[in-house]
Amino acid sequence: MEYRHKTSPSPRKFKVVASARKVLFTVFWDMEGVVHMEFLEQGQTVNSERYNSTLRALKLRLRRVRRDMDLILQHDNARPHTSLQTQDALRQLELTTLPHPILPPLLFVSPTQEVPEGPSL
Repeated sequence: MEYRHKTSPSPRKFKVVASARKVLFTVFWDMEGVVHMEFLEQGQTVNSERYNSTLRALKLRLRRVRRDMDLILQHDNARPHTSLQTQDALRQLELTTLPHPILPPLLFVSPTQEVPEGPSL
């Protein structure tokens, strides 16, 4: 609620402009630069089937630009990455994965959190 004098003009309201259409950008890179990129149109979602087609395109691209390099993908635990369909596709494409690390709770401690003492030596 806004308090103002009776004779004050009413506040101006700005029109909300619709943003540009949203596009999801997927990119794979290594130390030498970008290897492969794809755009996902608005309304589409990343599911196992879509992710597997991206992996196939990545494999083809790697044959052209990084022939002599071994590839290791680092995956997080998103559902398209961990599905059985994707695991089968990774085996068929002979792509090696490095699983997303599971961080122990004591690795990141907030300043206000008490750290339990370890065993005495």
